[in-house]
Amino acid sequence: MAGAILSALNTRLDATMLALLLEQLEAKIIFVYHEFIEVVHEALNILSQRSKTTYYVSKPPQLVVIAEFDQTLKNTPAGSLDYNGLIAMGKADFEPIRPHNECDPISVNYTSGSTGIPKGAIYSHRAAYLNSLAIIFRCDMRQMPVFLWTVDMFRCNGWCFAWAVAALGGTNIFLGTDLSAQLIFNAILTHKPIPSMVDIIVAGALPTAQVLKKVTELGFNVSHGYGMTEALGPAIVEPLQYSSTIDEKTKTIKRREGIHNLIMDGVDVKDPNTMKSIAYDGKTVGEVMFKGNTMMLGYLKNTKATQEAFKGGWYRTGDLAIRHIDGCIQMKDRAKDIINSSGGEVISTLEVEAVLLSHPKVMEAAVVGRVGDDNVGETPCAFVKLKEEGCSSCMAKEIIEFCGDRLPKYMVPHSVVFGDLPINSTGKIQKFVLREKINAMAIGN
Repeated sequence: MAGAILSALNTRLDATMLALLLEQLEAKIIFVYHEFIEVVHEALNILSQRSKTTYYVSKPPQLVVIAEFDQTLKNTPAGSLDYNGLIAMGKADFEPIRPHNECDPISVNYTSGSTGIPKGAIYSHRAAYLNSLAIIFRCDMRQMPVFLWTVDMFRCNGWCFAWAVAALGGTNIFLGTDLSAQLIFNAILTHKPIPSMVDIIVAGALPTAQVLKKVTELGFNVSHGYGMTEALGPAIVEPLQYSSTIDEKTKTIKRREGIHNLIMDGVDVKDPNTMKSIAYDGKTVGEVMFKGNTMMLGYLKNTKATQEAFKGGWYRTGDLAIRHIDGCIQMKDRAKDIINSSGGEVISTLEVEAVLLSHPKVMEAAVVGRVGDDNVGETPCAFVKLKEEGCSSCMAKEIIEFCGDRLPKYMVPHSVVFGDLPINSTGKIQKFVLREKINAMAIGN
């Protein structure tokens, strides 16, 4: 309404990266929850120092601090404004500044930066509006819903739920930064008591079948979402159905991402070279591609990356998948993470990781390819973080044998490295770091 472009920023960014993004955005004003004032103040100091040089000419943004409703802030940075005080300055006869065109930008949303500096995906008013409608349809939302925020708002404007909930006159429940199961259950009981049905969307990698089965038995409706920042969040959402036992059919269902929503004009799996759709045979691998009204306009100040992303008229996700005879899409891996073995087989790291995560002693796992000594093909190598209790005796041999009982021989990890896994500011495992590490190590049998 103020004619501004929004950009919700990751609260886990360090001061240097935050300053870089504020500089790229040419930000005029920044709203900061009081818990994050220190890192923002440090970022603004970095910008102030840059303003004295020739390569940064914009003024650092105006700082507006947000306190709790019953809190009085002290020792705020000089020149900063109080949020409630700023709102009180508003005028009743203010006329909203509307966009000249529905394709004008409404927000800039940064990618996770899993392989480098985050890219700013620009959303249009049109895309945000239509995707908000898509959220309402996909989640079967009704008037005055209660929405429990566990997805961060810096992720695609909270997948557009901020707008969808407002459109339906709903209630937003915010839990703060320290999430826990107890806190979530308490919020559900307080604001939407069970046995009211609670819907959950899980994006990214799914937990184990045993965990999902337990969650559904507790009365939750679980759906699996696949998407990315460039597509304004989940573009494909599929409800997960579980029987009383975990059989092979259940395992197949839990790995599929389903059918796309009606608002996204095109979702396909194509040969990236010919741009032809792959066969619905459950085995031909292609790249997942999107086209439609709910896509980003492009990357902020990065024309080259935008042209590469939309090469051929479709947004190229970089994810590899197959299509089953019923049209369902099953993800295989990121194109850059897939392992090509010396025997010519293609290994999905996601499938190997799913087996590793089903081991009772494993908390986190990542699989990368290691170039063979003869520089022909790669072998899968596992990085594993163990659970804390009773796992000190776990050896690489145990993990490898566990995988050997559940996977074809060519997919079994040749080596296992124990320890913490490197993650970025959004919690994604940085596989490029692991690849560099494993190829620099001399690992024996």
